[in-house]
Amino acid sequence: MKTKYSKEFKESIIARLLQPQNASVPDVARETGVPKDTLYTWRIQYRNSQGGPVVVSGRQTDKFTNDEKLAVMIETAGLNELELGEYCRRKGLYPEQISDWKKSFIQGDGSDTRKAEREQSRKQSQTIKALQRELQRKEKALAEAAALLVLQKKFQALWEDPEDEKSNSGSAKK
Repeated sequence: MKTKYSKEFKESIIARLLQPQNASVPDVARETGVPKDTLYTWRIQYRNSQGGPVVVSGRQTDKFTNDEKLAVMIETAGLNELELGEYCRRKGLYPEQISDWKKSFIQGDGSDTRKAEREQSRKQSQTIKALQRELQRKEKALAEAAALLVLQKKFQALWEDPEDEKSNSGSAKK
């Protein structure tokens, strides 16, 4: 049997689950008697309805570009703690994420740039290894070809000398 909850009740529970209170779902479920699955669903629905990304334990910050992060930092620069909490709930963020973005921005720590550089370095490393393998293969082939040429010359030298002596000695006898 489904239980109907009022909109105000849902909103008060959701407010407890999000920043700044950030109460855990199992604790709220024990206090209110609302099933945990229902609370998780409400929280996800709220975050999706706000237009922000669904943030799971603060790990979705990679979805933001540097421009979007800068825009968020500018929008939140003049907000007090309560306004920042409301803003973060609307966007599905945590205040800690924004402060981390500010720190990395101040330090000039372009994580997107570093990722691109790492990716480029990895690709270059793979290319270098492939070229080194090809070079070794070609060096082996060249060494084999050189050895065959040397053997061919030795073989020709071995068989040509006696024939030259016979033809020279035969003409000398006459």
